[in-house]
Amino acid sequence: MPKYRQDDEQVSDGVNLLISILVRYPEIGTINFDPTNESLKLTFMLSGIPSQSEFHSTKQLILNSVGAYHELEGLNVQITDLQMSTYEQVAMLNIIRDVATLSKSEIALIIALLRDKFKDRLVADHNDSMLEEDLLVQEELIDNMLANIKKHHAAHGLIGIREDGRVLVFNK
Repeated sequence: MPKYRQDDEQVSDGVNLLISILVRYPEIGTINFDPTNESLKLTFMLSGIPSQSEFHSTKQLILNSVGAYHELEGLNVQITDLQMSTYEQVAMLNIIRDVATLSKSEIALIIALLRDKFKDRLVADHNDSMLEEDLLVQEELIDNMLANIKKHHAAHGLIGIREDGRVLVFNK
């Protein structure tokens, strides 16, 4: 098992990125960083299971919207996928994106689309004590950490989850 030092910048940037994304966007249930593919998997929870046609229309909406966003930004996307898995009366939407072209604005776009499409069914862990200034700080941190990971190519797999109003990050 590899040893991690407290001052390991790559691990620190990855941990800070996952924490900032989870704190800023309460709709994201878990987030996984895969260093092999240099991708993030964002998992959203829905109460109730959407029909196959509803899932496919949502998938197309998100893929088309993200594609249009990237076209406007002049980015060449490497990995974009959206999958759904279910457990009892909960659906998990997994959005997989390459870190190289992912941005804070794209995450906000995806969340806005999911909010619009699923309204009250999108599970969110809202923290009413977060001030607007705190949210802006988190957004700035997300931009900085994404830039650092793009430059330094983190080598460690990480997973961030929500549990009882807290954000936890673990090495895979």
